[in-house]
Amino acid sequence: MTARPEIEAVTARIRERSRASREAYLERVDHAAGQAVHRSVLSCGNLAHGFAACGPTDKAALSGDRVPNLGIITAYNDMLSAHQPFEPYPNMIKEAARAAGGVAQVAGGVPAMCDGVTQGQPGMELSLFSRDVIAMSAAVGLSHNMFDAAVYLGVCDKIVPGLVIAALTFGHLPAVFIPAGPMTSGLPNDEKARIRQLYAEGKVDRAALLEAESKSYHGPGTCTFYGTANSNQMLMEIMGLHTPGSSFINPNTPLRDALTKEAAKRALAITALGNEFTPVGRMIDERSIVNGVVGLNATGGSTNHTMHLVAMAAAAGIKLTWDDIAEISDHVPLLARVYPNGLADVNHFNAAGGMGFLIRELLDDGYLHEDVRTIWGEGLRPYTVEAKLADDGTVARLPAPATSGNEKVLTTAAKPFQQTGGIRVLSGNLGKSIIKISAVKPEHRLIEAPAIIFHSQDEMQEAFKAGKLDRDFIAVIRFQGPKANGMPELHKLTPALGVLQDRGRRIALVTDGRMSGASGKVPAAIHVTPEALDGGMIGKLRDGDPMRLDAEKGTIEVLVDADELAARESAAPDLSANQFGMGRELFAGFRQLAGRADQGAAVF
Repeated sequence: MTARPEIEAVTARIRERSRASREAYLERVDHAAGQAVHRSVLSCGNLAHGFAACGPTDKAALSGDRVPNLGIITAYNDMLSAHQPFEPYPNMIKEAARAAGGVAQVAGGVPAMCDGVTQGQPGMELSLFSRDVIAMSAAVGLSHNMFDAAVYLGVCDKIVPGLVIAALTFGHLPAVFIPAGPMTSGLPNDEKARIRQLYAEGKVDRAALLEAESKSYHGPGTCTFYGTANSNQMLMEIMGLHTPGSSFINPNTPLRDALTKEAAKRALAITALGNEFTPVGRMIDERSIVNGVVGLNATGGSTNHTMHLVAMAAAAGIKLTWDDIAEISDHVPLLARVYPNGLADVNHFNAAGGMGFLIRELLDDGYLHEDVRTIWGEGLRPYTVEAKLADDGTVARLPAPATSGNEKVLTTAAKPFQQTGGIRVLSGNLGKSIIKISAVKPEHRLIEAPAIIFHSQDEMQEAFKAGKLDRDFIAVIRFQGPKANGMPELHKLTPALGVLQDRGRRIALVTDGRMSGASGKVPAAIHVTPEALDGGMIGKLRDGDPMRLDAEKGTIEVLVDADELAARESAAPDLSANQFGMGRELFAGFRQLAGRADQGAAVF
């Protein structure tokens, strides 16, 4: 089955735009893949170092060239709930590899920071750049040239995009991504948000706030709202980098362990030593990237992926633009309502039919390319399933349910929650920006009000606490882009903005910073590019400038005469406080090299 003409047209445009860079990339992939089993090019001294710490069985196996060796790249640490479950995975993968006639080694670890821990803190200014550090860290591990395939253990915001960039850089190797799954449901996300707003108003104390947060984030696994971490998992499955049905199975369950072992065996099965060689650089193509964009819009996924998908695609020689994302959004219906786009969490989404149901609906209505390659084989149709535990402890797969288990959470393409996708690109005399429209009620999608200018989220917080913001306005938080301070997320503003909106005020946020996958009910034009420090018009705005944000029409404008705007000098705040402390001094080079948000905000 072919995709709809609108989807085919965007894909064809991406393919043509990327022709030269994609061909050059594939030449490199094919050259590296043609070097035979890579341990054969190592000297005896090289190889001896590579297996010196192995046990006798693995050492004997690695002494030859015909036993596949699986490299494990892990983002394990035991502070972060999403990554703590990875602790037993390496041993589990090694046992599965031996059972399949192969070997597995931990090739390297990568950092995994949590935006939830650093939210509103200085460390958040390292967050976006950690994606590129993760890609480079994984490259260091794989550069030993000991491996026939790689498995990637990562879940959260910047970790998965960084690992994908690394996997595609080593595109001659098969790559399988193995998730850890979401934590079980705790305090409902809307109740958590309500307590946050009460705290912002001074109506509950810190102890009540901490109790609510602890009941929400309460155990091992990914946070259950549909932010960047769970958007990552959706992307890995719809792009064919997960095994079918594996994204949203809770940690520390027999099915989760069975899926992990199965994924390791599958990685070994698709090496150049077998009959199903699937180098990831060949597997992921323009169709796979478009499928990821379709999934992002159909689920109301994270706005962070308007940057990450661009950077991920670029690693494979594919030139994806915000215009592509916007055009796909115009044609793809919204089929999922998961917080902050609804009241449900990802466990409810999975129980309602999950990825198998979603992929089948999108395939059957022509929104996805079915004729792709995946780690599972040819075509995306095998992903229209749900995974179950068989009696013998292995994974069994059943067809996804014919009907949604909860039509308020997951619906059909024939009865979508809205006819267009969850993400929209805004354009105007400020440049371009992104808005997550799926989380914003229709009556809040058009805001015309005067600007109030801030150079940090702390400034706006202070104004709110002082009672200066109880009016209609558009908050402009600028000098928050990659070059200015690493583009931190500005979630610290969410409770205050929510309070003001609930009071009936007409408000919006405009920023060259981020609000990420948790972008909520307040209209937020984020990732404004060019950023203020890069000569962007947002740097010329002044208090009181009339502004208009129209999420339906896709426009963001400052209603000031063009000649007057052109004559203004850009603001020049003191950003020295963003250059030191919590490791920020080590990232000065990254800030200087950072690309624009619409080009992936990468340092490569």
